[in-house]
Amino acid sequence: MFEGLSDRLDRSFKILKGQGRITEINVAESVKEIRKALIEADVSYKIAKQFTAEVKEKALGQNVLTAVKPGELMVKVVHDELAQLMGGEQVDINIKGSPAVILIAGLQGSGKTTFSAKLANYLKTKKSKKVLMVAGDVYRPAAIEQLKVLGEQVDVEVYTEADNKDPVKIAKNAIKHARDNGKNVVIVDTAGRLAVDEQMMNEISSIKKTINPQETLFVVDAMTGQDAVNTAKAFNDRLDFDGVVLTKLDGDTRGGAALTIRSVVEKPIKFVGIGEKMDALDLFHPARMADRILGMGDIVTLVEKAQEQFDEEEARKLQKKIAKNQFNFDDFLKQIQQIKKMGNIKDLMAMIPGMGKAMKDMDIDDDAFKSIEAIIHSMTAKERNNPALLNGSRRKRIAMGSGTSIQEVNRLIKQFGETSKMMKKMTTGKGKNMMRMMGGR
Repeated sequence: MFEGLSDRLDRSFKILKGQGRITEINVAESVKEIRKALIEADVSYKIAKQFTAEVKEKALGQNVLTAVKPGELMVKVVHDELAQLMGGEQVDINIKGSPAVILIAGLQGSGKTTFSAKLANYLKTKKSKKVLMVAGDVYRPAAIEQLKVLGEQVDVEVYTEADNKDPVKIAKNAIKHARDNGKNVVIVDTAGRLAVDEQMMNEISSIKKTINPQETLFVVDAMTGQDAVNTAKAFNDRLDFDGVVLTKLDGDTRGGAALTIRSVVEKPIKFVGIGEKMDALDLFHPARMADRILGMGDIVTLVEKAQEQFDEEEARKLQKKIAKNQFNFDDFLKQIQQIKKMGNIKDLMAMIPGMGKAMKDMDIDDDAFKSIEAIIHSMTAKERNNPALLNGSRRKRIAMGSGTSIQEVNRLIKQFGETSKMMKKMTTGKGKNMMRMMGGR
């Protein structure tokens, strides 16, 4: 995500390294590189020029403290301006209403149907809402089937009318069905086209006028770059939507759409899609995205993801087991499974400040834990509970049963021992105090 842009910006900041102070000359050179970086990231020349003019003005207006180097100050100025360019503050989705109606619009292939299911899953699991999804794409039978399949995956009802080809009536009937069946959010998935056309605009405008949604979201593929911004503007001029959803942000995207769509359509980015899984949906936080772009990580999002997966009562029980030297392979396996639920391992590592650049060229498979899980599952219940039993013959049997080598089994047992010691330290003395400071019990 934004790797090319991050590298170019980093190079532009190095121009100021070793400089004793900020001057018109060295700032001009740095700003020129920043503008090039933005244009290469598919930001329009006009916006790139406006952005760098703001950066230059603010950088020259700063009094550089002796404790702050010019390069560090420039990073701070660029960070604040990037966050402002992307909207400044995070904006929530409006789900007030009985039921709240959310209309989904966008071009074909932008990921509307997948996003509808992700949003349904988000509202159901994180907002405790009873959600109904509506199959409003009457032109593509595959779209209806796709929504049904996704609905089963997230355990959300999908409303369809097989013989009705009027999306306006389908949406109206679905809202009545939702009221009659105790649903408090209705997500209406609509038809896309390969390009913006009058028929499409008339249809989506008619649906919006009839159902009067609390929220209209425009879904756009981030990989289409500046074209995504132009399409968003055309839709917004006609539809006046409430927010933008950027999908496929984890793909090979230069980032231009994410950076500039807010300033062009003057509507907030509300969600970003960052993977295929149904929980791969994030709220859009401009300041946190600026952190990621500048290689500062995103520790707040990482902590939030961890808090969603780790149960406080279970954490207390685990802490007691560690303190009594009772931490075993079942506990180890449980921790791995919770980490996996948090998302893609490489993306999680990149959220740790300073890790983004280190992880850039590393290929970390999503199945990185697969062999570890296989080894643990090949142990008997007694062996998992008492790792001291794992002698040579048992390790050989476990390696054969898990399809791994004895070396891999030995390595895991060693890692387990080191993890146990580290966790033991974290529950006693200074480590315990540190955990309390971080919000632990």
